[in-house]
Amino acid sequence: MPIKREHRYFYPIDWRELSAVIRFGRAGGLCEGCGRPHGHLIYHLGDGRWWDAEIGVWRDGRSRPVAELPSMDDLEAFLRTTRVVLATAHRDHDTANNANANLAAFCQRCHVNHDRPEHQRRRWRTLFRRRALGDLFAGMYPR
Repeated sequence: MPIKREHRYFYPIDWRELSAVIRFGRAGGLCEGCGRPHGHLIYHLGDGRWWDAEIGVWRDGRSRPVAELPSMDDLEAFLRTTRVVLATAHRDHDTANNANANLAAFCQRCHVNHDRPEHQRRRWRTLFRRRALGDLFAGMYPR
């Protein structure tokens, strides 16, 4: 995922190289969360299940083979395609901690799922601060 311009100073100057080592050196071009291959167009059902064309099996969101195959109704109604792009994520959300054990190669889906609690926390904090500023300077905050 691209880094916003205002957040670039939080990352080391060699972040691109470090990220490439994690994504392609250590992870071998596969998502460390679900096993999806970087750069491939995959078929998925939107709930985490995806078609692993390399070995011809449906996998769940954690890269385990699916015990029960999707029904034809699921395939007709929900089948989508996505091009997988790997990104390097900080496991503890601290951009200053670039230890090898703190970095992970995640696809888009796994990265968003990993960051969801942090995004919710930041959203709550932003809304709380916005409301406090509204109360302080403008009186009652309009809805």
